Amino acid sequence: MFLATFKLCAGSSYRHMRNMKGLRHQAVLAIGQELNWRALGDSSPGWMGQVRCRSSLLGSQLEATLYSDQELSYIQQGEVAMQKALGILNNQEGWKKESQQENGDEVLSKMVPDVGKVFRLEVVVDQPMDRLYEELVDRMEAMGEWNPNVKEIKVLQRIGKDTVITHELAAAAAGNMVGPRDFVSVRCTKRRGSTCVLAGMATHFGEMPEQSGVIRAEHGPTCMVLHPLAGSPSKTKLTWLLSIDLKGWLPKTIINQVLSQTQIEFANHLRKRLEASPASEAQC
Repeated sequence: MFLATFKLCAGSSYRHMRNMKGLRHQAVLAIGQELNWRALGDSSPGWMGQVRCRSSLLGSQLEATLYSDQELSYIQQGEVAMQKALGILNNQEGWKKESQQENGDEVLSKMVPDVGKVFRLEVVVDQPMDRLYEELVDRMEAMGEWNPNVKEIKVLQRIGKDTVITHELAAAAAGNMVGPRDFVSVRCTKRRGSTCVLAGMATHFGEMPEQSGVIRAEHGPTCMVLHPLAGSPSKTKLTWLLSIDLKGWLPKTIINQVLSQTQIEFANHLRKRLEASPASEAQC
């Protein structure tokens, strides 16, 4: 398989083959997925390793569709965000508890080289996984209706069925000590068996320049992992890895407080939304 993909990639260097529509795109995707599969094959235990391996098999979904170089770049950025985020979650060392609620919700944190401080929310939601997926992905743009920390989320571009570019406007926090921020991100969604992963990171989108009066912050590699709770398939275990550079001049103590509190509040608002809003026929 690897030899065949190498020949395909090498063949695209000949002048008469460079003009074949989509050949170079397919070649790059083919050799990339082969290398990722070999590199990630058995390196990560359990469901997380399966998601990491399977998420790299992008070529099969793109063979029949042609993308521009910019669209391919966004797809690759989403893949990289997912791999990095899952890699951070998969490393169990160094996590310290930031807070724990009476209902069992907890936030942990750790320092990650080349990333900075990341936060990890662990909660159990009394709803099936497909219901959470529907709200967090299919109804993404409605998040401002139920999460007061988010003023608006708008999908700027959809690329295939797994990748979107979004603009998010966040509300001021900590009694206005942290002013409004906005984010432009690439988001990638994958499913492996009974597990869904929603990943993303900051990107550049020319049609969404920085806005007056709002600081353009950046998401680092971040993700949410959803899977049925063991022994209780009607409940969902949600893990949210949060990595953000808020920009501006802010004390670290304020940043840490805001980010960990934002995660706890998100879980509470999500539960209220799921209880109040009926499910549709959407499936993950």
